[in-house]
Amino acid sequence: MTEQLVYQVFLFFFVFSTALQLYLSIRQSRAVRLHYGSVPEDFSETVSLDEHQKAAAYTLAKQRLARYRILFDAFLLMVFTFGGGLNLLAGLSMKFSDGLLTQGVLLVALFVLAGSVLSIPFDWYATFRLEAKFGFNRSSMATFFGDRVKGLLLAAVLGVPLLYAVIYLMGVAGAAWWFWVWLLWLAFSLLLMWAFPKWIAPLFNKFEPLPEGRLKNQIEDLLSRTGFRSNGIFVMDGSKRSGHGNAYFTGLGENKRIVFFDTLLKDMEPDEVEAVLAHELGHFKHKHIIRQMAVTFVLALGVLAVLGWLMPQAAFYQGLGVGHASHAMALVLFLLVLPVFTFPFTPLASLMSRRNEFEADRFAAQTVSAQHLISALTKLYRSNAASLVSDKWYERFYASHPGARARIRALKKAV
Repeated sequence: MTEQLVYQVFLFFFVFSTALQLYLSIRQSRAVRLHYGSVPEDFSETVSLDEHQKAAAYTLAKQRLARYRILFDAFLLMVFTFGGGLNLLAGLSMKFSDGLLTQGVLLVALFVLAGSVLSIPFDWYATFRLEAKFGFNRSSMATFFGDRVKGLLLAAVLGVPLLYAVIYLMGVAGAAWWFWVWLLWLAFSLLLMWAFPKWIAPLFNKFEPLPEGRLKNQIEDLLSRTGFRSNGIFVMDGSKRSGHGNAYFTGLGENKRIVFFDTLLKDMEPDEVEAVLAHELGHFKHKHIIRQMAVTFVLALGVLAVLGWLMPQAAFYQGLGVGHASHAMALVLFLLVLPVFTFPFTPLASLMSRRNEFEADRFAAQTVSAQHLISALTKLYRSNAASLVSDKWYERFYASHPGARARIRALKKAV
C-alpha cells in the first residue's frame, strides 16, 4: 500500500459519499415539494392540509440545514486531515505532556472537544431557530449549554479511563491488540447500557413513576400477557427540551425501564399508548435488540481488525495528510475517515431496521389492536410534523422506519 493509493482511494470515496448525501437530500426535498398541495390518500381523513403542509415545510427546512451540515462536515474533514488539523492537535498534546500514553489521551480529548465546539452553531440554529419556528423548541439557553457541559464532563469521567486502557493495549498487546481492545469495548458498552437508565439519564432529565390509573393498569396487564419484566414504568420530562413525543426501552437485565415522554402521554389515549408500547415489546419478543447488538459487536470487531492492519503502515498516515504517527493518531484518524467509506452501505442497515419495524407492528396488531396503533402513529406524525411522503432512494438510505403510507397500509391489512 502506497501513500498515493491511500490518497486516491480516500478522495474517490470522499467525493462520492459527499455528493451522494447532497443528491439524496435534494431528492427528498423535491419529493416533499411535489406533494405539498395535497394530503396523501391514506391520511386524507385524519390529517388536515394545514398539518400536512406544516410537516412539508418543516422537512424542507431540515433538509436545507442538513445540506449545509454535509458541506461543513466535508470541509472539517479536509481541515483535520490535509489541512493539518490533526497535526496541530498532536503538537498541542505534546506540549501538555511528555508521556506518550497521556499525549495520546490528550489528542483524542482535544479532537472530541474541537468537534463539540464546532458543532455548537449548527445545534444552536437547529434548536433556537428551526425547531422554535415550528413550535417544537422548549429548551432554554441554560439547558442547551448545560447539556453540553454535562455531556463533556461525563465523557471525561467515563471516557478518559477507557482511553488510557485502549491506547495502553494498542501498545503492549502485540499484533492482536485489536481483539483485546474489542473485548474491553464490549464489556464497557454492556456496562454502560446497564447503568444508563439509573445513573446517567437522570443527569439530563427527570423520571417519575407512571401514576396509578387506567393507563398503568393496561400497561401492567400487557406486560404480564407478553411476559416482559422491567424495573419500572417512567414518565420523562421531554417537554423540558422539545414538543416532540416519543417512548423507548432502556437498560439491561434488572435495570430495564419503560420510558414515555410526557408530551406523548399528553396527546394520546390510553389504548393508543398501549399500542405504542406493544410495538416496542415486539422488538424484544422478536429479539431485534439482541440481533442488532450482535451485528454491532461483530462489525466493531471487523472495524478494529482493519485498524490493526492499517496502524503500522506509514502510508495510512501520510496519504491522509498526517505527519504524527501514533497509536492514538491511528485511532482518531481511522474513526474520522471511516464514515466516508461506510456511508454507501447504509441502505443495508436501514433495510434491516425497516423490516424489524414492520415485524414489531404486526406483533402490536396481534397483541393489542392494529387500529389503535394506526391512530397512535397518525397522532405522532401530526404532532411531530413528520412528512407523510418520502423519496424512495432517500428512504432506502436514511429511513430506519418504514414510510408513513407503507406502514399504515401494512397495518390496515392486519385489521
